[in-house]
Amino acid sequence: MTILDHKIDFAVVLSVTNANPNGDPLNGNRPRQNYDGHGEISDVAIKRKIRNRLQDMGESIFVQSNDRKSDSFNSLRERADANTELEKILKSKTSSSDDFARIACQEWLDVRSFGQVFAFKSSDKSGGVSVGVRGPVSIHTAVSVDPINITSMQITKSVNSEPGKERGSDTMGMKHRVDFGFYVFYGSINTQLAEKTGFTKEDANKIKQALVTLFENDASAARPDGSMEIHKVYWWEHKSKLGQYSSAKVHRSLKVTSRSEEPKSIEDYSLELIELEGLKVDVIDGL
Repeated sequence: MTILDHKIDFAVVLSVTNANPNGDPLNGNRPRQNYDGHGEISDVAIKRKIRNRLQDMGESIFVQSNDRKSDSFNSLRERADANTELEKILKSKTSSSDDFARIACQEWLDVRSFGQVFAFKSSDKSGGVSVGVRGPVSIHTAVSVDPINITSMQITKSVNSEPGKERGSDTMGMKHRVDFGFYVFYGSINTQLAEKTGFTKEDANKIKQALVTLFENDASAARPDGSMEIHKVYWWEHKSKLGQYSSAKVHRSLKVTSRSEEPKSIEDYSLELIELEGLKVDVIDGL
């Protein structure tokens, strides 16, 4: 497999309809907003969805969510210990951080893509490892093109959680949703960091496919099937390691504007791509 030898930039356009794309636990799980009222989806949430899609594709993932894990391990330490070579390093009093990072990158696609902080103690607390891996794939926070409207509804529970309780349907709660939002997020893949983690061209194509299918197998009570949709993925592949243009200029070449004062569907938006000389872009429709 060939190490990625050319810079890549990408952009993803998505919509949210009657769903909570990324709740804020410090704000009653309301959909995230910035101070201007625009909706946000954190880069951490986006990376979680990419990891889930890569896992669905059969890839080896280190940071697995508890409800999606494909092995029997209950912690990151247990998952690391299951690798014989890493276990030896963790138990060694003269462990090598470089060796640990190299083995972890070979083993798990998300580590060599996004990086990872490993901070584990040895079993006798005399050794252990503290390693930080910088990954080549960077992703921005998704931001809605226009301010979003959030609808909140009060919900009730019609059954008691514990025996002997008299309270039933009067137990109240809140549920929040974005009526409609049109979001864009950007990202890039750095070749210098790709060389360090062993990130390959094949890995880049897997990330690309994960972006196109980002919301497949991602339904929940807050995000029903069909409420989150990928519309376009823009994928720029430069001709050199450093790239012909800066990532900022490439990302600005995509213009997303609303054609209505109160946009309520994708038809109310226009997507314009400014051509950059010598830089081709692959435009992929979401599934």
